[in-house]
Amino acid sequence: MYTKRTLLILLILILLIPFDADAQCAMCRAVLESESSGKAAEGINNGIVYLMAVPYILVAGLFYFIYRKMRA
Repeated sequence: MYTKRTLLILLILILLIPFDADAQCAMCRAVLESESSGKAAEGINNGIVYLMAVPYILVAGLFYFIYRKMRA
């Protein structure tokens, strides 16, 4: 019914749609709100970005490896 290209484009579009996630544990939120310097919040944000980026880099590397094998 749908071609592979159409499904791939649809999947990419779904993954690019931003969504709000307001989940945060009560203790982390209380600590981050009570601190005035903001260093802990900056550290938490940097940790989240690091944890989020690593799987994307690994998957991109895997797709690149598969792409190179398919073209050879």
